[in-house]
Amino acid sequence: MDSLVLAQTGSEVTRPTFWRIGHLGEAIFYYLSAVAIAFFLFGVYERFATYARGTDSWFDRLDDLPGRVLGAAKIVFTNEKQFDRDLYAGVMHAFVLWGFLTLFIGTTILAIDMDVWTKGLGQDSFFVGNFYLSYSLVMDAMGLLFVVGVGMAIYRRYWVREGRLWGKHTSTEDDLFVWTLFLLGVGGYLTEGVRILGTSQFRNVSFETVSFVGWFVRDVLELAGVTPGMAEAAYPVVWWSHSLLALAFVATIPYAKPFHMISSFANVVTRDEKAGKRLPGVPDDASPEEIGHGSIEDFSWKELLDHDACTKCGRCSSVCPAKASGRPLDPRDVILDLKQYREDLDAGRTDEQPIVADGGTSVVDSETMESCMSCMACMDACPVEIEHVEQFTGMNRRLTESGQMDANVQDAMMNVFQNGNTFGEPERKRPDWADELDFEVPDAREEPVEYLWYVGDYPSFDERNRKIARSLATIFEASGVDYGILYEDEQTAGNDVRRVGEEGLYEMLVEDNATAIRDCEYDNIVCTDPHSYNTFRNEYPEFDDCDWDEDDVFHYTQVIEDLFRAGQLGLSGTELDYAVTYHDPCHLGRYNGEFEAPREIVAGTGCELSEMPRNREDSFCCGGGGGGLWMDFDEDPKPSEERLREALEDTDAGSRVEKFVVACPMCMTMYEDGRKTGGFEDDLEIVDVAELLVEAIGETERVEVSD
Repeated sequence: MDSLVLAQTGSEVTRPTFWRIGHLGEAIFYYLSAVAIAFFLFGVYERFATYARGTDSWFDRLDDLPGRVLGAAKIVFTNEKQFDRDLYAGVMHAFVLWGFLTLFIGTTILAIDMDVWTKGLGQDSFFVGNFYLSYSLVMDAMGLLFVVGVGMAIYRRYWVREGRLWGKHTSTEDDLFVWTLFLLGVGGYLTEGVRILGTSQFRNVSFETVSFVGWFVRDVLELAGVTPGMAEAAYPVVWWSHSLLALAFVATIPYAKPFHMISSFANVVTRDEKAGKRLPGVPDDASPEEIGHGSIEDFSWKELLDHDACTKCGRCSSVCPAKASGRPLDPRDVILDLKQYREDLDAGRTDEQPIVADGGTSVVDSETMESCMSCMACMDACPVEIEHVEQFTGMNRRLTESGQMDANVQDAMMNVFQNGNTFGEPERKRPDWADELDFEVPDAREEPVEYLWYVGDYPSFDERNRKIARSLATIFEASGVDYGILYEDEQTAGNDVRRVGEEGLYEMLVEDNATAIRDCEYDNIVCTDPHSYNTFRNEYPEFDDCDWDEDDVFHYTQVIEDLFRAGQLGLSGTELDYAVTYHDPCHLGRYNGEFEAPREIVAGTGCELSEMPRNREDSFCCGGGGGGLWMDFDEDPKPSEERLREALEDTDAGSRVEKFVVACPMCMTMYEDGRKTGGFEDDLEIVDVAELLVEAIGETERVEVSD
């Protein structure tokens, strides 16, 4: 019967879909397809039912849904996140993604023709002629990209054994996923080649050369001695093998790693553009036991979705400075530990236990969370927009509320509570840094100013950073900037207070600082410290006490950049000629996207600027964020030491670099320490952008007056 049908339709440019399968086989195929789709839909329903158990409202993340979907489509379909930091992975994933999507769309078109257009509506098939030829060419070309992409993945995983692809949660599931994709791609071409060879005995199949990969397989089979009759006999076995594997894959998508194809896109759609740089608050009526992540029920639906979206790619692990320095933190493992615990708990494979605790039985150990520097490198590197920092902060809040905070951090928090600063110094000493200047720093409490300058803790109390404050004051004075400070009414801004989990203390600081600022007349706020800049810009405006918005807050390098453009800084004849490199502070660069202002200033001083390999968004944290400045870790090497080594060995200038330029007081502290412990004291000097500039404008003596 099959041969007769082919003979009668031999003049048509098309292909038989169920050749040699028969009506019974076709019915069985449709039945199995329905079962596979039912398993798929039920699994997806169960997954999303799990997310519905999470805290927070869905609507918080679904505003402007069409815009969100379009934005997510751009991110996903351009593979821009995969290309970041890894060209090979970007090309590989682009081939797999676009190849898979094309094969899926092609299969859908074929189903529409067979089941809707032809059988359902009784119309003549459109799967003929030029449409069929175009279809075959595109499917073969994109299918080949798919196979090449999966082959690249297999090569990197098993031949190169890329380190970040292997870890605690690597399992047989990962092997099954990648090999199933490979077998699906290769199996499709084998099925096509066998069909072309087998049907060649009944009709002219020369038009099938448009399916160039399938035709190549047909030629290989023929060279191997396979006759058309043998191909005809083998075709049902080959077809069923390919079809059953495809249906099994569809059925298991919601229950295994392939679900990331759905959850990842959903995760990108529901991403928060300010995640990490703006942390969620705590409900006013929350009891101490309800603050932070103490059980799986405390996680938001988006955080549960984060867990399922993780593809185990290890990008977050590969850029984490805590992991690189030997601290017990692997961002991927934390996310997957939480996912595994939730699934085991739901399946009854484990008893309920604390999410995070100091020692004992818990999902995540307290030392792991204390290791996080809140640098957001993991989030920047993640191709599926997992929001690690918010979850880590939630666990730190639980440690804080249960009295399990690091002892050094507890001391710093007590200093803040009692004195408004992390140094424990009396509030009256906050403006002492300005005493030896040969001019009076204006008091913003007593006169209107254009820029209310928030100086910050380290420039106010730390001896090394006081020079930065004096340098910046000198620049403001020399350029005629209308500025003023809060003197002793200023308190620590609280960015890192919040990130170590002390939400209650943070809210007190917001209220006190906002009150002091509200009593002043000003146009804008300028910050010395990127950490203060971040919280004033992104978090304070969320509170009712604040009367400014994010566009009113600047880092000092942004203000100075405007001075350059306005010609208010004279550099004629005083340009410097140092060989320097610049370190992007996490809270200025990765958090807030400011990369060019500091570089423009450095270039304006006449210095020769060489970039380190990890720069701008890819910058490597100094180790001081997230409370790291106050903690003691057994690290080898320290993040600061590793960064200084990079400056001396890996820049274009290499060992010629004389000065390591920073734009953050915390970075200054960490790198001065790393310069000593790493043995770099004779190799380079750590300077702030403001210090470099004050030398370039010939005002160094006014700064040095107080030394």
